[in-house]
Amino acid sequence: MGSLAYREDLEEEKNSAFTWELEANSRDYNSQFKEKSFLCWQRRKYKSNVIHTAKYNVFSFLPLNLYEQFHRVSNLYFLFIIILQGLPEISTLPWFTLFVPLICLLVIRATRDLVDDIGRHRSDRIINNRPCQILVGKSFLWRKWEDLNVGDVVCLHKDNIVPADLLLLASTEPSSLCYVETADIDGETNLKFRQAPPVTHHELTSIRKMASFQGKVVCEEPNSRLHHFVGCLEWNGRKHPLDIGNVLLRGCKVRNTDTCYGLVIYAGFDTKIMRNCGKIHPKRSRIDRLLNRLVALIFLSLVLISVALSLGFWFKAKEFKAKHHYVSPRHVQSVAAETFLTFWGFFILLSVMVPMAMFIMVEFIYLGNSMFINWDVQMYYEPQDVPAKARSTSLNDQLGQVGYVFSDKTGTLTQNVMTFKKCCIGGIVYGPDDEEAAPCKGSPYLWNKVADGKFPYRNAELLRAVRGRTDEAVREFWRLLAICHTVMVQEKDPDQLVYQAASPDEEALVTAARNFGYVFVARTRDSITVMELGDERVYQVLAMMDFNSMRKRMSVLVRNPEGAIYLYTKGADVVIFERLSKKGMTEWTTEEALASFAEETLRTLCLAYKRVDEDTYEEWRQRHREASLRLQNRAHALHQVYEEMEEGLQLLGATAIEDRLQDGVCDTIQCLKQGNIKVWVLTGDKQETAVNIGFACQLLSENMLILEQKEITRILEAYWGSNDGLLAGQGPLQSRFLQQTKVAMVINGEFLDQLLLSLRKEPRALVRDEDVDVDVEEAWQEPGERTTNFLRAQRVSLMWRTLGTQLRGTGLGPRVKDSGARDGPEVRRERAFVELAARCQAVICCRVTPKQKALIVALVKKYQRAVTLAIGDGANDVNMIKTADIGVGLAGPEGMQAVQNSDYALAQFCFLKRLLLVHGRWSYVRVCKFLRYFVYKTLASMMAQVWFASYSGFTAQPLYEGWFLALFNLLFSTLPVLYIGLFEQDVSAERSLELPQLYIAGQKDELFNYWVFLQALAHGTATSLVNFFVTLWVSHDSAGPTSFSDYQSFSAVVALSSLLSITMEAILIIKYWTALSVLAILLSFGFYMVVTWGCQSFWLFQISPETFPFLYADRNVLSHPSILLVILLNVSLNTLPTLALRVIYQALEKPRPKEVEEAPSEDITAVEAAPYLRRESRRRRSSYAFSHREGYAELITQGTILRRAPGVDSDMLMGQIILCHEELSPSIQESPRCSRKMSFLGKTGHQHRGKVSSRDGGRAARRPQIPAGSPRGLAVRGVPGEVAGGAGGLTVVQGERAGAVGGSPAPPAARGRGGQGVPCGVTAGARGGRSGARGGGAAPPRPPTPEEQ
Repeated sequence: MGSLAYREDLEEEKNSAFTWELEANSRDYNSQFKEKSFLCWQRRKYKSNVIHTAKYNVFSFLPLNLYEQFHRVSNLYFLFIIILQGLPEISTLPWFTLFVPLICLLVIRATRDLVDDIGRHRSDRIINNRPCQILVGKSFLWRKWEDLNVGDVVCLHKDNIVPADLLLLASTEPSSLCYVETADIDGETNLKFRQAPPVTHHELTSIRKMASFQGKVVCEEPNSRLHHFVGCLEWNGRKHPLDIGNVLLRGCKVRNTDTCYGLVIYAGFDTKIMRNCGKIHPKRSRIDRLLNRLVALIFLSLVLISVALSLGFWFKAKEFKAKHHYVSPRHVQSVAAETFLTFWGFFILLSVMVPMAMFIMVEFIYLGNSMFINWDVQMYYEPQDVPAKARSTSLNDQLGQVGYVFSDKTGTLTQNVMTFKKCCIGGIVYGPDDEEAAPCKGSPYLWNKVADGKFPYRNAELLRAVRGRTDEAVREFWRLLAICHTVMVQEKDPDQLVYQAASPDEEALVTAARNFGYVFVARTRDSITVMELGDERVYQVLAMMDFNSMRKRMSVLVRNPEGAIYLYTKGADVVIFERLSKKGMTEWTTEEALASFAEETLRTLCLAYKRVDEDTYEEWRQRHREASLRLQNRAHALHQVYEEMEEGLQLLGATAIEDRLQDGVCDTIQCLKQGNIKVWVLTGDKQETAVNIGFACQLLSENMLILEQKEITRILEAYWGSNDGLLAGQGPLQSRFLQQTKVAMVINGEFLDQLLLSLRKEPRALVRDEDVDVDVEEAWQEPGERTTNFLRAQRVSLMWRTLGTQLRGTGLGPRVKDSGARDGPEVRRERAFVELAARCQAVICCRVTPKQKALIVALVKKYQRAVTLAIGDGANDVNMIKTADIGVGLAGPEGMQAVQNSDYALAQFCFLKRLLLVHGRWSYVRVCKFLRYFVYKTLASMMAQVWFASYSGFTAQPLYEGWFLALFNLLFSTLPVLYIGLFEQDVSAERSLELPQLYIAGQKDELFNYWVFLQALAHGTATSLVNFFVTLWVSHDSAGPTSFSDYQSFSAVVALSSLLSITMEAILIIKYWTALSVLAILLSFGFYMVVTWGCQSFWLFQISPETFPFLYADRNVLSHPSILLVILLNVSLNTLPTLALRVIYQALEKPRPKEVEEAPSEDITAVEAAPYLRRESRRRRSSYAFSHREGYAELITQGTILRRAPGVDSDMLMGQIILCHEELSPSIQESPRCSRKMSFLGKTGHQHRGKVSSRDGGRAARRPQIPAGSPRGLAVRGVPGEVAGGAGGLTVVQGERAGAVGGSPAPPAARGRGGQGVPCGVTAGARGGRSGARGGGAAPPRPPTPEEQ
């Protein structure tokens, strides 16, 4: 396979060229581009939007399915035998005896594949036929998704699914923002925003202008990078840059946006989500692959046996001709020719050693076990009415052999629901009231008309303190939560507020403040309105210092209605405690509370505030203004200014939010770990959140040594500096690191790229991709610092290059002798990383892309040779699900992409425990017992043919009656073995869950392997020897009525002895006895008696003596008691020794030792870490309740995200223009500045410092939920994400943004639209990188942009 990472990089490098060129509204222009298809054939370069995920069509089904089926060695073997049976010279059995069963087997498997593929066709048809509006001529017409082409302009409305990758041209939201939900892509339900380029936002204001839009987009070739896009828009002789913030990806859902318009860039399989889906590869279980090898082994054995018997015939024929020369003229062929034909005769006769019935029955067993999964009510999720579903019927046994589980986090382990759990105010911890001790008579928030009725947290003592209004800390605590955030609000009814937050954490905090009487009501760009216990108060926002991953805090500087200035700050405890003015008893008590919260794996947040005097604020505002105007190192300068203000804080308390896990996640992971199944979490989330969830679900524990990037680097440096003793196995890792009994690894996607990057592509890994957020700290790094980081990262990569060759002696390297000499450096690095990770009890990979998830799974499959299972719920997990040996999709509100590409569908993660430990283990036990027993019974009955050949002159004459051979595997011995494969249980389901250690047998292939196969061969051979030679010995030299030395009687005795012996073996190995098992055994004997009586009847003998030659053979044998004793003797000799050996073995067998090394118990304490692995003390884990990246204060302070006041015209597409279904009237088309519909909470007026009435409180309408902090959340392009500030002291009416320059009056066009005689203000911070006022004062002057120049 070479280097997986190298091949991925080659593909990405190829697709990074900017050769994708398209023109809007010009299908003729776009259709002229061609690409080479095959030889000299060419095809259209730009694919249509039709999706075909099915494997077959009407014409390809039969040939392609037959091609796949005859990849199985067993099918090729049977086809070869059928061809031989068609030759009369060598055929010993009728050709149809094998042909009909083979056709049945092929039809069964083809039907199963056809049903699966019909489901894919149905899903494709539904998707391709979804409706959408396409610009045709001068109007938008309803068409199907499949009719879309590159270059088309599409109109989307609220709740529409994006049909292709679109360049957002305009929307009805302010500044052409568009809010999308990416649940079907990454499983996250919180919103993200995209924004149209400024040029299309201002110019494309009507359908007529869109119809005449002829812009040309030049961008990168289609690739799989979901969060990266680079291109430019060429229009009217100018070029405008494009990035991922301007693109709507296929599969997103438009939310809170009335209408938006987009240009199709990539369609169909060129879209990014389809590029990430991966290819459909046929999956086969371990046992299936082993059977292929065993069939080949049996084939070779049959060839050798047939050769030996043919040589016996050769010697026998020569001897016969020498003694009986008078019959030689009848033999017209030579001895060699007859020997050749006899070889094939024996080969056909012994071909039943690979019974066709076994493969047919395996299909029914797989189907039955799949139905048991579908019918299991214990895996039925009633709230969503979702049962478990086995979408694949051929992998059930492999469910009992899983060694690695790769799980997504959001939506898979967690519910993505944040719940306010506890808080600490002034050193007092307020937890939820005990419902049993104080039963709740009703909601305690009935006094609050706008309280959220679903808010679960209740604490009567805290509620009394709030309503008492005597505790200043309590008042400021809830006031801070109501003010310090970036949440937006919608008012559906007078008493119903809907909060839309950048992250579910912030929504939970603001909702908590709302229920305790501090209700966030409205915000404008420079004010925020809060209803405090019934009193409406408007706070003037002077500055908003936003969160980012380095600051780990957010601050808001406000002026209250009384004129006092306060700074409210919330953030991680590690940064808040550093900035406190004092540390007293309250602070120490809060620290203890934080430690307690951390032990409960709650997400903590510290709250602090301080009062700022007027002079201090004026001085700070001037410095803030200067910093915001800097052209170089602006982020660093602003950071320092923020640091100055955020000092000397007074601690208010802390909050604790529960990132609620799905039910039963902890118990499931513990059971899987006890079953020696390693759980890896692969998530696109940030590291702090992922680690916190790891502790919450008990994947990680406090006494684990957690290896992060720094620790891994130190391990490699230890290898780098220590060459002595490495090859002798005494290296530092062997002597120190391996002493750690419990180790976990936490890495991110960027570090993974560095580790697995090929040598020639090394520098490219060190260039940050767009899908990796750049911290503020990196934004102000000087060139020298960047060079240092480059060299440091390169050194890490060089160490890994050397590590692959050195690890052989330490046990972490390749296990194959001298493999390092053959393997390339990429392979050695990959192997070293996987071996190191495999020694950890848990691995968490953060900020990884869908392709990186699939890469990790592929690496483990390649180097660990273990069965892998991937489970996820979003489209970003599809590639991982397809790559793993077993894919499990979770059905839920996050979409069905994962389910549609999975092998098994579940509703909850906790059902995975029952799927693996119960159904998986049962299926594995059943299939293994079935195969071992089938091999045994086949050998026990058919090996007698070999022994009989030496007594029949090696003439390939069958020993048994032809009907016995034909029906032996179909009727006489079918039901018991079928019962074993369908219903056998060694322990009950409850016992399987209580003893997960039983699962280890499947991981080690203990129940069916080469050794078990050889045991079955030996057992069957011994049974055949007893049945044949004991019968021969008893009947030797006997004659008379009671003798059975004739051919037919002898055959009947051996056949009946074989049937009874294998039935007794079935009775011995069945552990789960039911009425069905007894019925199966009785019916088997009944079938034998009825069929034998019919085949040996005089009536059929008269009809066809050649077909039914055994006239009354069994009846004659069974009528003599002495012969019955011989049969009983045979059965006893076969059963009793076997039973005795098993009893002795079980008595001597030692109980299975606990797998301490594989799955250490949780109470083992790790020894002292090596010096180079020592970490900073982690007394508290602060998984602060923020999104992964910068917040959205910039959009708020600019007014970009806010609705405009009534009566103010918009520079966007208007509501009347949008309502175009078939064709627009000319009057509407000619009116590009029609008024649009808006919703408001109140009227916007002048802002005063004093207390403002409810009517003049500036309660401007809040529109949409601000985009969530996703793994790839993106800021508005052109706006510095780290710059955040308010426009305090400004009188601003949000009229038309006509490019007003900071500090200068708006142009006449803007002033004319000010509305209601209020003069238009200026915009604080224009788009495209303009920097307005941050933290008060008028917008400062700024350098002119290149466009203005």
